[in-house]
Parts: sequence; structure tokens; C-alpha cells
Amino acid sequence: MTLFLDSAFPDDARRAFSSGLVRGITTNPSLMALTGRNAQEVIAELCDLSTGIVFHQLIAANITHRKAEAIQFAKIRPGRVGIKIPCSYENLSLAAHLVALGHIVGITAIFSTHQVYLACQAGAQYVIPYVNRSTRMLGDGISLVHQMRVVIDSDGAKTQIIAASIKSPEEAISALTAGAHHLTLPLSLIEGMGEHPLSQQTIEEFNRSSGA
Repeated sequence: MTLFLDSAFPDDARRAFSSGLVRGITTNPSLMALTGRNAQEVIAELCDLSTGIVFHQLIAANITHRKAEAIQFAKIRPGRVGIKIPCSYENLSLAAHLVALGHIVGITAIFSTHQVYLACQAGAQYVIPYVNRSTRMLGDGISLVHQMRVVIDSDGAKTQIIAASIKSPEEAISALTAGAHHLTLPLSLIEGMGEHPLSQQTIEEFNRSSGA
């Protein structure tokens, strides 16, 4: 199970990777816009900070430009930049093309098991469902993750699930137990998952008993 940082801010990446707990980064257009910087420069800097894959999400308006955008970003750090592609029939075809060229592809904005099946046929290495958003819009994002895993395993595909849009530690663990291979989380949630009131209480009790 790999833990990804869900952020486009290099400062977040520095803090996350200094912990030794995070292995990759996912970005999206909203996060990238918040940086106020050129996306290529940001992705290059994040690659320098990350020990694993850094995902860039395509935003070009048509399929020809999206293909060019994908190639352009993949060249920033060959083998290190993953291309996130929102799910549509046209984009799944683009994904198959990019995979055939040897690029790392993650299908995002994916909300159904039949989309997952086609992502597997495209050879996408990852699918990136929005768990909390799926719960809000469809009723049960955790159940959807489970169903996606069943489809992947039934197909014998190598496609892996990176659960995104996670809002709490409990939701994160539920996504993993439902079958997600990996998680992508904002820095605040990653840091918060290491804490528990009872842990702090126990530490304080040990300190008092030791005279510290």
C-alpha cells in the first residue's frame, strides 16, 4: 500500500517526504491553480522532492491537445510523471495510446464499475476514484471501491486503485479495507492520522511516572 500526497504545493511535499511515510504525489487542476505558478515548473519541482510518481491531470480542451499535453509533461521526468486522465470514452482511447507508448496513466473522475472495466482494457496502471464525492453523489463511495476491486480482480488486470477524495482517517481505512491498493491524502489528514487522544494521554502518563 502506497501513500500519496494530494497536493501541488512544494512546501507540503517537503514536509510529507521528510516524514518518510509518503511515496508519491497526486495533483489536480484546482490544486495546481492555487499555486499560481506554471504547471510544468511545479511538476518538475515536485518530482525533485518526491521519491515516486508525480501525477499531472490533463486539462487541454480537445483530444489532440490533450495528447500533446500528456507527452509534454511525461518528458519532464521520464518514468516519474504519471498522467491523470478524466474518464470518458474518448479519453480511455487516449489512455490506451499513452500506455502503449510506455507512459504511466491514471484514470480519474471515475464513478462506475463499467468505467473501471474499460480502464483495465486500456491498460491503465491506476484508477483514481473520488470516494467522498461518490458517497455524496451516488450514496456509498466505499461500496463503489469494493465493486471496482472485484471487477479488477475478476479481469485479472494489473490496474490498481488509488482512493482519492478522502475526508477522514476512518474513511481512509474503510477505502483500504474495501480494496483500494493505495491512498492519496492531503497533508493535514496524513499528519492527523498519526495522532489519537489516548496516545497523547498515555505518553503524558509515562512521562509523569518516569519523572520526565
